[in-house]
Amino acid sequence: MFLLWAVAQERLSVPFQHIDGQSTDKFKSPFFLGTCQSFLSSLSALAYIVIRGKSGSSLSSLLGLDLASMAQTNNSSNSKTNGSSSTKVDSPAPSSSAQSHTSSPTSKALLLRYLQVSAFITLAASFGFATLSYLTYPTMVLGKSCKLVPVMLMNFVMYRRRFAPHKYIVVAMVTVGISVFMGFGNEKPSKASSNGEQGSHGQLIGILYLLVNLILDGAVNSTQDEVFVRYKVTGQQMMFWINLFCTLLSTALGTLPLPHIPVLHPSGGLQSEFPNAIGFIRTHPSVIVPLVQFSLTGALGQLFIFETLQHFGSLTLVMITLTRKMFTMVLSVVVYDHKLTLGQWAGAGIVFGGISVEAWVKRKEVHAKRVLQEKEKAKIKSL
Repeated sequence: MFLLWAVAQERLSVPFQHIDGQSTDKFKSPFFLGTCQSFLSSLSALAYIVIRGKSGSSLSSLLGLDLASMAQTNNSSNSKTNGSSSTKVDSPAPSSSAQSHTSSPTSKALLLRYLQVSAFITLAASFGFATLSYLTYPTMVLGKSCKLVPVMLMNFVMYRRRFAPHKYIVVAMVTVGISVFMGFGNEKPSKASSNGEQGSHGQLIGILYLLVNLILDGAVNSTQDEVFVRYKVTGQQMMFWINLFCTLLSTALGTLPLPHIPVLHPSGGLQSEFPNAIGFIRTHPSVIVPLVQFSLTGALGQLFIFETLQHFGSLTLVMITLTRKMFTMVLSVVVYDHKLTLGQWAGAGIVFGGISVEAWVKRKEVHAKRVLQEKEKAKIKSL
């Protein structure tokens, strides 16, 4: 599903043919894109919650706002190895400051956390979309594979969490792989922005946007870890609220008559983005198919991600994510005829090797926990 989403995302970053057949223009409405995807994602999450929820449950309980009853439910299911509790297997331990505040979580505080994550996601999506105007998609995918660094950094900065030693090795491998990939590229630095900036200056702008995107992603993941640890919500409940707030934020930013703001509001003058986006769709109908593909596959892909996380645990999710990243890069090379040097392929191998180490360690940890549980069960039966 995310392979199709990745193809659609890159397609939306290149010019589209005007109906007059004489000109091409780029689609410059990141908030419109975000609104379409987050709206469909919140609807799909809500439908999932309603369909899979227990009959007779209140709306607040279904949406994860009845924290007292949710705490009782989670306490009764702590013995499960999969399910929603598995999201905490790979999460770093909460800090002492967080533990001191977990005694009385409130729904208002939970909603504020969701709003915080949604704001980070809305900004990160804009910077990610702007990055594609300067860097090729394979470069961006490899850069996004360096996400472990900002995740660790933001977890420590925001919540004072520390990680297992092997995770630092993985981060080092990923960082080296990114450096090799970027250093051995021989692509023409002509992926220009809308105002004609080219060459190494344009690549530096793209790298800067990518770094901001990664830092925001790190803030998102660290805050999501905090929400899972403190509030014991399910993945689908988090998916619904985050996408709902993302829809509200992007709609507000897209309808306000904002001045020209690089990345956030590339349209000129005191114009709102949504009318411009609708006008672009009317004059460039070829954008409709990748726009619909981007929104639908993103919404359904998120649903599968959270479903996998809840029912099969984080190990399976890491394996799927690793496979998706590898095939995303290869698919982009095939579909859009990007050329990679041997050095870039070596860098990609180092990156994915580091991610494979992470997945292997997690597999050993899960296996060790299962063996321990089997031994405990055998002791109980012997008694």
